[in-house]
Amino acid sequence: MRLLFIGDVVGRSGRAAIIAHVPPLRKRWSLDFVVVNGENAAGGFGLTEAIFGEFRDAGVDAVTLGNHAFDQREALVFIERQPRLIRPANYPAGTPGRGSTVVESADGVRLLIVNLMGRIFMEALDDPFAALDRELAGNPLGNVCDAVVVDVHAEATSEKGALGHFADGRASLVVGTHTHVPSADHRILSGGTGFVTDVGMTGDYDSVIGMEKDEPLRRFTRRIPSGRFEPAQGPATLCGVAADIDSRGFTKAIAPVRMGGLLDATAPRFWD
Repeated sequence: MRLLFIGDVVGRSGRAAIIAHVPPLRKRWSLDFVVVNGENAAGGFGLTEAIFGEFRDAGVDAVTLGNHAFDQREALVFIERQPRLIRPANYPAGTPGRGSTVVESADGVRLLIVNLMGRIFMEALDDPFAALDRELAGNPLGNVCDAVVVDVHAEATSEKGALGHFADGRASLVVGTHTHVPSADHRILSGGTGFVTDVGMTGDYDSVIGMEKDEPLRRFTRRIPSGRFEPAQGPATLCGVAADIDSRGFTKAIAPVRMGGLLDATAPRFWD
């Protein structure tokens, strides 16, 4: 199985990168699945149903969210009718939507996608470890699904790493999102689970984590907000991670993907 996970899409520039790059990549690499974190896609804050539809039309199989899941109020409604849109599984009971879903490829391969949100330096949600344990126990690898990808939307690298090890041997791939800065620690854990602390954002890197520089700089230097955060509109770099997953559901190769914009650098040589 060939899987591409793409990190936090920020604003119009990030959306343009998805539309430009995903269709040719699906063909070039014969991808079975493309999963995208889209929680910053609508002006940097949340996701609309129209944007979700654009991603699906571009060849994205599922979209994960995070702390901005419901910044666009319409998401409270349309998430219920979009089973391939996933908010963190550790939101409280009764929150609209779902924390995991199983999608099936054209040739019948089943992928379980789980979304979690960390608690260190973030909102006080339910325990992500307990939520992940429930999802993995209820959807065992090799039984209900052929592969499992977990999106850990979290601030602290320690929490992301701990959740990676917690899922090792039970998930195919654990990826970190949220910090918008790609980390250089992609690897395969001892139990066969692929892991990276953060895949990075898909957006304009001539920015402060995707936002136009002026307002963040004013806030840091003067400590007084003077305007809104606005997504940077320069050419975006698509950032993600590619994983080759074997018949047992474990990662046998993993590589960063950085295409376009300022960070254009790498592609998985095991597919090219």
